[in-house]
Amino acid sequence: MDGLKDKVVLVAGAATGLGADSARRLAQEGAAVVVGDIDGDGAERTAASIVELGGQAVGAQFDIADDRSVAELISTTVRTYGGLDAVHINAGDMGSVSRDTDIVDIDLAVWDRMIAVNLRGHMLVTRHSIPELLRRGGGALVYTSSIAAFTGDPQRPTYAATKAGINALARHVASRWGSQGLRANAIAPGLILTDEIREGASPEVLKTLIGRSRSTRPGRPRDVSAMVAYLMSDDGEWINGQVLNVDGGTVLR
Repeated sequence: MDGLKDKVVLVAGAATGLGADSARRLAQEGAAVVVGDIDGDGAERTAASIVELGGQAVGAQFDIADDRSVAELISTTVRTYGGLDAVHINAGDMGSVSRDTDIVDIDLAVWDRMIAVNLRGHMLVTRHSIPELLRRGGGALVYTSSIAAFTGDPQRPTYAATKAGINALARHVASRWGSQGLRANAIAPGLILTDEIREGASPEVLKTLIGRSRSTRPGRPRDVSAMVAYLMSDDGEWINGQVLNVDGGTVLR
């Protein structure tokens, strides 16, 4: 894709899964990548896997729920590569999802933790990134949302609320700074068959989930990482303030 070679890209939440795959794809497109994650060792492993294939990457440990930690991650990116051109915010507290029951029974600590990571954390990365992005003429922010923001579910109200909030955040950023060259979009994945899901779900469950889409297969990490790269590239230059479903047609809107 045009326009990613030699760009400086931060992927926040990239030790494993979709974030790691996106970091690798961006490096393949020629970007210099900072791999950020609360799992510092995992971030280093992802960065090392990129370097082994000839790409540019460094790992950095950070806590998206901590303002100072987020600020330091942005500073580390700028010190390492001299600036910042694009950010993919992918971090989320998936460990709390199983306890995200319903709005009557949920432990408020679960609600507060998921808001802190999944929504406030995205806001923190956004606010610390924007000044650096504007210094380079604009750039791109790409958020990981979810089709849960649209579907409604008897469980997971906090998760859905945070993803809907991310969509609103992307639209705000596009509205406020789009005229200065800054693009902000969100990707709403459906079922993506990461290694973790592949290992934990039975064939029968996967068949049922695939049946909810309008596709012949589940999503693959590369489906999402390709969209991340596209939205950051010059090819996606005229897309701003949008939420793009990458879900095999699960949600039609």
